[in-house]
Amino acid sequence: MPHQLAPEEVSPDGVDFLPGLALDFVVFGFHQNQLKILLLEYWNTGLFALPGGFIRRDENLNDAARRVLAERTNLSDIYLEQFYIFGDLARHDTTPLRAIMEAKGLAPTKGHWLLNRFVSVGYYALIDFTKAVPIPDLLSDTCDWYELSALPTLMLDHRDIVQKALETLRADLDRKLIGFNRWAAPLLSETFTMTDLQSLYETILGQKLRRSSFQRKILSMDILERLDKKYTGGAHKAPYLYRFILENKLH
Repeated sequence: MPHQLAPEEVSPDGVDFLPGLALDFVVFGFHQNQLKILLLEYWNTGLFALPGGFIRRDENLNDAARRVLAERTNLSDIYLEQFYIFGDLARHDTTPLRAIMEAKGLAPTKGHWLLNRFVSVGYYALIDFTKAVPIPDLLSDTCDWYELSALPTLMLDHRDIVQKALETLRADLDRKLIGFNRWAAPLLSETFTMTDLQSLYETILGQKLRRSSFQRKILSMDILERLDKKYTGGAHKAPYLYRFILENKLH
């Protein structure tokens, strides 16, 4: 079934939504030492963008964020974090959106609410990209994963949004593992080795870490429970398995 446009979002007045306020999402996808980002593509325009959406007048901000992200990924239990507000005057450029609307056969009338200036609330998420089902939004043609190291040119200030999200994620990595270990749990097996966890860190940070220093730091956090060894070869080389201690047991 072709993707249908919702009339309330493309109507000229946008009466059902808060004016001038939008959401932009940097959805990081991790799997087997790969880090990707979810992007929308608009055919016949050459444009790429981050997933985004709007807040209904009767909706809480974070509820709107969870709703929009579920619509793009088909996942409901995702750890989301609000990381920045983007509101520079320079980000208001109607040219890309006019091209997108025209490519969809929509006439962007003068005063159309989608052509107004928007301040955008930035959120980021980190998920296993093999578990998501990317779904295009109302105006895009495809929604897919792209390698972080080889992103296409993004419209407006979306490249800056990606960079800010990445900097925030990297800066807060230890804090998140301590206080919100549920964000990392879906990215690993229920039990994992220290090497598995180090690989997750290295992929997100984009750099290699010293094994001994990393292990000492992680164990000092008291967030892992050590289990039996993982016997796959010689017993003397078998690594220990770990699992996260449930958050309610940490307090």
